[in-house]
Amino acid sequence: MPVTWSDDVDDIIGGDLTCGLACLTPAGGAVVTSVAPIGMRDRERGTVGFTTSLGFGRKLERIKDDPRVALAFHAREHGVGDRPDPRFVLVQGEARFDPHPDPATLDEIGSRLEPYMGAPKTGWFWDRWLRAYYGDRVLVTVTVTRVVAWPSAGADGEPEVFGAPLPGAAAEPQRPPKKGTGPRVDAARTGERAARLPHLLLAYRDADRYPVIAPVAVTAADADGVGLRVPAWVPHGGRRAGLLAHSYRAQLVGLESRQNTGWLEVTGTEARYAPHTEAGFRAPANKTIVLLANGFLARRGLAKARKQGRAAALG
Repeated sequence: MPVTWSDDVDDIIGGDLTCGLACLTPAGGAVVTSVAPIGMRDRERGTVGFTTSLGFGRKLERIKDDPRVALAFHAREHGVGDRPDPRFVLVQGEARFDPHPDPATLDEIGSRLEPYMGAPKTGWFWDRWLRAYYGDRVLVTVTVTRVVAWPSAGADGEPEVFGAPLPGAAAEPQRPPKKGTGPRVDAARTGERAARLPHLLLAYRDADRYPVIAPVAVTAADADGVGLRVPAWVPHGGRRAGLLAHSYRAQLVGLESRQNTGWLEVTGTEARYAPHTEAGFRAPANKTIVLLANGFLARRGLAKARKQGRAAALG
């Protein structure tokens, strides 16, 4: 039977402007980034969706390699409707996508964008410039295995669970990487950047091999790592984990995103994170400039994916 969820949780899933997406890595870790769900869900079929572009296709490659994903609905600002509900909602399931969507699917995506992103720019220039960004968009549909709703934004307290029960045992610690567990990029800078952004998400692989996303906060940062405060249910010990710090404004204008993969050591509600890789960007709070940049990055990313054969491999 399809997994369904409550009206209150549905309001959150249907209204949030952005959410965190966690995908698994071949090494047993997780990568977390932000995506636009634009209210796409179907309680009768037990599915939740989000959109991305073939020009930014790395997440699609990860999904094709392992379809188990998690979505974290963690922030209400700039969404649709008036919902002061502070809950942190985690959706876990298996994702699928069509890398060559038909026009009807693209039209459906386009019809849903305006309440969240504002009216699209059109005309001779914009139609051509944004073709890779809008015309090559892909709908990713997640068949839900489990929905977990904690009563607070910090994911504290007793959660409400819809669908499969939570794993009965905590995930075992993972084997340290051969290159060591210490930082490989500037940990102090990573922590300082993350601490000034309002939303910070941590992702790892759980005992049932689905990714989990947890809200966390920076407590310290130095050359040896980033101190984090984590929910009490995050498993103790060491493991590979992804970190995302981000901020956004209305219509996803004025974005900033800082993304890491690395090694996590947890004791109680305190953790130490050693970043191994880093990526990020900061977009100006100007919609025209953002759309110009989106068009350029999507066109370049799509051309690169086609040249390397990655776009064809998704099909």
